[in-house]
Amino acid sequence: MSAHRHDADESAASGRGGPGTGTPTQRKALRVALGLNGAYLIAEVIGGLAFGSLALLADAGHMVTDVGALALSLLAFRLAERPASESHTFGLQRAELLAALANAISLALISVLITIEAVRRLSAGAGEVEGLGLLVVAAVGLIVNVVSAVLLARAREDNLNMQGAFVHLVADALGSVAALVAAAAILAFDAAWVDPAVSLLIVVLILYSGWKLIREVTHVLLEGTPRDVELRDVARALHDEEAVERVHHLHVWQLSSGSRALSVHVVAPTVDGLHDAQLLGDRLKERLEDRFSIDHATIELECHDCRERTRLVPPENLSR
Repeated sequence: MSAHRHDADESAASGRGGPGTGTPTQRKALRVALGLNGAYLIAEVIGGLAFGSLALLADAGHMVTDVGALALSLLAFRLAERPASESHTFGLQRAELLAALANAISLALISVLITIEAVRRLSAGAGEVEGLGLLVVAAVGLIVNVVSAVLLARAREDNLNMQGAFVHLVADALGSVAALVAAAAILAFDAAWVDPAVSLLIVVLILYSGWKLIREVTHVLLEGTPRDVELRDVARALHDEEAVERVHHLHVWQLSSGSRALSVHVVAPTVDGLHDAQLLGDRLKERLEDRFSIDHATIELECHDCRERTRLVPPENLSR
């Protein structure tokens, strides 16, 4: 037997959105952050070219991925709103995971480009960098990044799509801080080499953030057990029901940030009749949702173990 304890209509009525679709607050935060970062991206590219700063151009390159990440996150929410179909029986809930993975990969790619240019400049000389212009543009960028990151932090909850966009913004805020340090060094000591050196520091920050995101997303895509769930605790919760004698073939995985699934075989030899079996299944599903936020549970009730059944029924009788 299986059950969805929160269907799409119920979610829409509550204003929460279905699994993976994001809440209205999350979607609004993404739109505001996208507008702020899109405007600043244009200013940062102009400033980097005008002032000869690789730190600004490196940060602008990362800002491109920020804008892309925010736009992709909004698109993922829109895709996740599509209803289930015969070809996608869970809908497109995992669009948010693909968006988060794409964001993480983009972080890695932009890091390679920044590293190549930074090494080239350190080898050939950093050239002239306008410290004051770099300082002003980096300061504005820090404000934009912090405001955007705060908006997403308040709305992200446990949504991996939002987490991916948030990681982009935090890394870029740290990049803006590094650019400010480079500007101060240039103004105080005329140390233009600090600019490409700081770019390499930005790369380290980006790669660290991206790796954590990739690890989390791939864990979900490979149907790993949610990190805050222990299978022994789930089995113990099922065994707490008096009628349950044994549990086996227990699997728990994440469908999306807002939806968890479980399948299990439960041996309950004392259950008599379909009605009692239905009541037991309902009680177990309610317990699973209350304790572990598992909203899609498939429970197969058995009167004895499958292995025992195989022994009792001779192979020649299985086709009857």
